[in-house]
Amino acid sequence: MCANKEEKDRFGGLFLLINAFKTDMSIGMRLRPALGAAAKHLGLSVLVAALSAALVFGLWYPTPYGALAGGFALFGLIVTVDVVCGPLLTMVVFDRRKPRRELLRDVGVIVALQLAALFYGLYSVMQARPLFLAYEGNRFRVVSVADVDASKLPEALPEFRSFSYSGPRLVGAKLTEATDPNFKDSVLQSMAGLHPSFRPERWVTYESLLPQVQAALLPLSTLKQKHPEAAASIDQALSAEGLKESAAGYLPIDAEKADPPDWVVLVERSSGLPKAFLPLDGW
Repeated sequence: MCANKEEKDRFGGLFLLINAFKTDMSIGMRLRPALGAAAKHLGLSVLVAALSAALVFGLWYPTPYGALAGGFALFGLIVTVDVVCGPLLTMVVFDRRKPRRELLRDVGVIVALQLAALFYGLYSVMQARPLFLAYEGNRFRVVSVADVDASKLPEALPEFRSFSYSGPRLVGAKLTEATDPNFKDSVLQSMAGLHPSFRPERWVTYESLLPQVQAALLPLSTLKQKHPEAAASIDQALSAEGLKESAAGYLPIDAEKADPPDWVVLVERSSGLPKAFLPLDGW
C-alpha cells in the first residue's frame, strides 16, 4: 500500500510538471504573436500621435504657446494614455486560436475606442487653444478659448468676433479709467479672474495701443540684473532677431497654464512687436 501511494505521488508530481510545461508552452505560443501585433499597433499609434502633434503644435499652439498655454502637458497626457492603452489591449486580446472574424472584431473595437479617445482629446486641446496674446497695461496676457464667454462675442469689434484656428493673434485690452463709472465693477471682475483681456467688449486693435506698449517697456538691463545667469540667453535671443539691447525692451507675460509659470516677452521698441519669449520671472 505504501509503495503504491509513493508511486501515485511520484507520477502525480510528474503529471503536474507536464501540465505546467504545457501551460507555459501555450502561454509562450500565444504571447509571441500577441507581442508582435502589439508592436505593430504601437508603431501605428506613434505615427498617428506624430501627425496629431504636427497639427496641434504647428497650427493651434505654435512656439512658444505649447509651454505658455499648457499645450504640452495636455497633449502629452492624452497621447500617452492613448498610445499606451491601445497596444496593451491588443496584446491582451490577440490570440491566433480565435476565429479570424472574432479576432478582427476584438482588435477593431480597440482601434475604434482608441480613435474615439484621440479625437475627443484633440477636440479638448482645440477648445483650450490660445486665441490672443493681449497687451494689458503693464503686461501681456495669454487668452485661450476657455477664458472667453462666447455669448459676449457680439460686443467685440467685428474683426474679433470669430475664433482663429491658426494660432494666437495680437490684441489690445482697453483698461477702465479711474474716472469711469464702471471702474469699480471692472476691478471687481478682474479680482474674480475676469481680466480685461478676457472680455470681448474690451478688445481693441493692438496697433491702437502701440504708444502705450512702447512706453511700458522695461529695459533689458533690469532683466539681466534680475537674472544674471540668463544674460547669455537674452543676448542670444536678441541676436537671433537682429536686435541690439537698446532696441528692445520687455514685459512679463501672465499665463495661468504656463509651464514653467514665469515668462517674459522681448519687444522691439520701434515697432512695438513681440520678437522673442523667455522663461524668466519679469515681475
